[in-house]
Amino acid sequence: MRSSKFIIVFISLLTSIVALVLSVLFTGLKDKHDENQVIFSKKSILLAIQEELGDGSVLDMTNQEINELFDKNIEQLVVNSEGHILDKEAVEAKGYLGGLAEDVNLSKEKKKKETDRLLPLYIYKGKKDNPIYIVTLKGSGLWDEVSGNIAIDADLNTVVGASFDHVSETPGMGAEIKDNPNFRLRFKGKKIYDESGNYRSVKLVKGGVFTDPEHEVDGITAATLTGVGVSKMLQNGIKSYEAYFKTLKK
Repeated sequence: MRSSKFIIVFISLLTSIVALVLSVLFTGLKDKHDENQVIFSKKSILLAIQEELGDGSVLDMTNQEINELFDKNIEQLVVNSEGHILDKEAVEAKGYLGGLAEDVNLSKEKKKKETDRLLPLYIYKGKKDNPIYIVTLKGSGLWDEVSGNIAIDADLNTVVGASFDHVSETPGMGAEIKDNPNFRLRFKGKKIYDESGNYRSVKLVKGGVFTDPEHEVDGITAATLTGVGVSKMLQNGIKSYEAYFKTLKK
């Protein structure tokens, strides 16, 4: 009987110790994972303005260099669907500890009604009197989520850079939106609005056959459905920020 009690106590104690160790490990790993996610996001945002930053690839920078460059040159805003800027307290009240644009989970926001969404916005102020506005986008590719950052000039119309990512698009096909460095360069100089001021966005076309060159980008070969997803993401995502941009034009 005593032996049975000892075994039960021993197993219970061992289980508690293992649970405690796993809990500590999970907490530590989660903190590290969250930190890496923030760095990854900052790299992607900076990659959209790589050509504006000058020499040195963003992808080759250390975490410290990324943080320093970001903190020095990037202003973070969070806006709503009406174009109003939210203060930190308002953002935190929505469940985002820290209250900055980098704290907003756009994947989560995308599931909400458009009128309820929070939108992270980044402003590059490396050039005096010529800010660049970087909008962050989420959409659906062939297999899973696709994302992007579009850098827009101070004229609020001209694209000056872009970067893209995906969760599980096909290597050599849809995955080329991230893996092919030339793809993001195709967006430079494209226009968001037409000459009459109508919203047009930018879309991908197959085979480089353009009918509206200012608003079209050569897509990825054999990645039609990914291209459709990216085009929809651009169309809907950039438009989400239109209300804010209109406040700047007044």
